[in-house]
Amino acid sequence: MTENQPTVLFVCNSNRGKSQMAQALMDLRSAGKVRSISAGVAAEEGASVNQEAAASLAKIGANMTGVAQRTTEDLYDQADHIVVVGGADLGELSPENAAKVQRWAPDEPSLRGIEGEERMNLLRDDIDRHVQKLLGDIAGE
Repeated sequence: MTENQPTVLFVCNSNRGKSQMAQALMDLRSAGKVRSISAGVAAEEGASVNQEAAASLAKIGANMTGVAQRTTEDLYDQADHIVVVGGADLGELSPENAAKVQRWAPDEPSLRGIEGEERMNLLRDDIDRHVQKLLGDIAGE
């Protein structure tokens, strides 16, 4: 954490899709004003990202090329803001870290039978709206 550059930790279950999308979108939108990290509560360390999600992000100039990492207390401590993207259960957090948490419930197009590229583009756009609002809240944009 720094005074000049707030840190946002995006968390989902696997850290292969939604949290990585949010991180890539924050990196794109903030142009270095915000440090973003993503992790998953049940991530398989080093697993590759969801390729459909990466392709959807690439269409708008965002880069999602990381690998999955598991959440740690150290990551929670580093963050000024902890954003749960979806329904991940963070377990018990310190009171300081619990106070930093906000939850996003992005639209899940697959629940309406929408799959593939269309699903990813809709999910990307919904997460992007959340990211832009958060960026405005924390960076005054």
